Amino acid sequence: MSNISSSFTLSQSQQQHLLEKLDVVKVKGRDKCGRNVLLIIGKYFPARMVSSEVLKKYLEETIYPKLGEKPFSVVYVHTDVQKSENFPGISVLRSVYDAIPMNLKNNLEVVYFLHPGLQARLFLATFGRLFFDGGLYSKLKYVSRLEFLWDHVRRLEMKIPDFVHDHDEELEYHPMMDYGLESDHPRVYTEPPSMDPISMYSMRCIA
Repeated sequence: MSNISSSFTLSQSQQQHLLEKLDVVKVKGRDKCGRNVLLIIGKYFPARMVSSEVLKKYLEETIYPKLGEKPFSVVYVHTDVQKSENFPGISVLRSVYDAIPMNLKNNLEVVYFLHPGLQARLFLATFGRLFFDGGLYSKLKYVSRLEFLWDHVRRLEMKIPDFVHDHDEELEYHPMMDYGLESDHPRVYTEPPSMDPISMYSMRCIA
């Protein structure tokens, strides 16, 4: 079994219950074209507590039937995602993507990637086509602010967590955070920080 972590303290049923309780993935609202929206809150995903097999089973049994046979869109909220807590790893993402039924892949119209950040943009620009087929990569649309998301999604039909709104407000006052040039966690350096260009493209820097 392919796991997000090498060991788990929760049974498979407990892992599935956790996914349901945290509301990580749900079909909620519609876009401006009337299509169902699959909402994914990245920060809520317990990457160190849920196996890839449980995740795939949960999606197959709980989420995919709600999408039916009609076109749909995805809103992925990347706000405050930390690779140590919420990022399952490239192999798991690829495994989950490969397990998606072909009819759903064909029905997926667009993926709105909210608050991507510089590192996520660099990673996807460099490795996106290698890990995901060109069809999915071409459907990816970056959205830097909630106000731009509402241009495509019906606002009154979708509830976005408060921390996403808070981050959006921070970006208004610190716009350089969008490009990774200003940290949202101030720190003090005793010496100039390393600017190793290779690390910027590391697969470990997706978050």
